[in-house]
Amino acid sequence: MIYRISHRTTYKYAYPVSVGNHVACLRPRSFGNNRVVASTLDIDPLPATYAERTDYFGNCLSFFTIGEPHRTLTVEAKSEVIRTADDSYLDAPALAWEESTLVLAREHTRAALDAYQYQFESPRIRIRPEFAAYALESFTPRRPMREALLDLTSRIHRDFRFDSKVTTVRTTVEEVFKKRRGVCQDFAHVQIACLRSIGIAARYVSGYLRTYPPPGRARLIGADASHAWVSAYCRSQGWLDMDPTNDVAPTDGHVTLAWGRDYGDVSPLRGLILGGGGHTLKVEVDMEPVVESSLEDALPSIPVLASMPDGQGSVSPE
Repeated sequence: MIYRISHRTTYKYAYPVSVGNHVACLRPRSFGNNRVVASTLDIDPLPATYAERTDYFGNCLSFFTIGEPHRTLTVEAKSEVIRTADDSYLDAPALAWEESTLVLAREHTRAALDAYQYQFESPRIRIRPEFAAYALESFTPRRPMREALLDLTSRIHRDFRFDSKVTTVRTTVEEVFKKRRGVCQDFAHVQIACLRSIGIAARYVSGYLRTYPPPGRARLIGADASHAWVSAYCRSQGWLDMDPTNDVAPTDGHVTLAWGRDYGDVSPLRGLILGGGGHTLKVEVDMEPVVESSLEDALPSIPVLASMPDGQGSVSPE
């Protein structure tokens, strides 16, 4: 499936901002079954400086400075992504979850070393006995990893209520776990905390959901906004994605934007400003299918675009 994605962020300030330095994480990752074939970033006012680099986790970051007084900042990322379902895990042996947990500390393959870093605490996620106890209700002895993950995902979906008014980006996992309410970011943090508390490597994934579901399917919570889910490492099956907000294992209706240890690593837009006073924030996200097609049919018809360094538009790279 080919998706056309628009992610528009608008800040309106009470007073003029004289200078702003910002970092955007808005260009989707390109890998395996998540292929980016077009991506642009439009910024208004035009930035005085603009640069891109890849961060430690492999995400694309855009750095820009607005050097003129302004009371509105608009950043719009537009992308086209080919997303295909991945069922390769079906061909791999279904190992017991304990085997994936114990092997990471002593296995020196590239995949294991990459996963190992996600076993530990991160700035927004702590390892706690109460998280381990909750996880172990699903991760019973010798249970296959994916089966246990699906069960934990369903329990979080059942036990926690989606409520956008009770948490903020600063709400701790402990508070969410106690209140049993929150949004997709909170539920992803809770599931990661539970998994890491029993030694499973788990990372935070940000991305998008299909805005309009296929006929006969319910609209998922999190469409029309950026979304978050969880990816857990299994030694035999690789990274297994789970969406506790919607109680699903993501397939071709989820597009990956970035991943890291927690939300702090993949915040879509952050920065420092001088002036401004208070502000209002509006985020608009749309992910619509373009056409059903195979990868071979799609690639020749879609131009690959890249942001110009000065932020003035987009060009096809040579």
